Amino acid sequence: MISKFIQEQRKKRDLTQEYLASQLGISRPTYLQIEKGTRELTISEAEKLAQIFDISLEDLLKEREASISVTLEKDKEQLSSNSRVDDIRISVPRKNLEKFKEILLYILSKAGGKPNVGETVLYKLLYFIDFDYYEKYEEQLIGATYIKNHYGPTPVEFKDIVEEMIRQGEIVRVTSKYFNHPQRKYLAVKNPDLTKLKDARELQHIDEVLARLGDKNAMELTEYSHEDIPWVIAKENKPLDYEAVFYRTPKTSVRNYDDENCD
Repeated sequence: MISKFIQEQRKKRDLTQEYLASQLGISRPTYLQIEKGTRELTISEAEKLAQIFDISLEDLLKEREASISVTLEKDKEQLSSNSRVDDIRISVPRKNLEKFKEILLYILSKAGGKPNVGETVLYKLLYFIDFDYYEKYEEQLIGATYIKNHYGPTPVEFKDIVEEMIRQGEIVRVTSKYFNHPQRKYLAVKNPDLTKLKDARELQHIDEVLARLGDKNAMELTEYSHEDIPWVIAKENKPLDYEAVFYRTPKTSVRNYDDENCD
């Protein structure tokens, strides 16, 4: 049923019923009727939902998944030339995905046990680790792809990588509550392999981000990420541009440009 498909797509993108209702220009009770299958979609509502979910109207009506895939490619340093960003069809070097795993394990080993660190907080920590490093050193650390959604930057590769790590027994997923709100958490089962990091600078950078942001809750990090220029200028459900970090305001910038200007 299309009602169930819409509900699944909303949950996959961590969108609230209130948010979708506001985007459709209807009340939440009316939106609930859509998800329950007791109210039919209008054409304009279907078109809007397809746009929000970043799928075609045909895919929405035929209840087909969007093309979101992570391709492991061992030797390529760049995204493949046939990557289609508009479809979020991403090709990522294998070594970057392996680094993604080890950095996630490291984050979980350092902060995964904190009550505030659920899935949404992990999204933001990974985002700032990646984008802050790019601003400071003009190099990619993980090089993951982040899309703009209602709750801030979301790493496209996260769900595929996490499912693989769960299957391999590297992490476990648990459900808990944080201030009476359901929370999805991940705990590390194995130690991270830090040899996947290029040098000590990368590890120091990760530690600095965890020290600065690791105690913030999901709402605080969401609000903070909404002030970051890469998120501000991105289109809904589209990738964030790493180059936009060089236009950050002092609120989120981590690079001391004044010292460079004095050289």
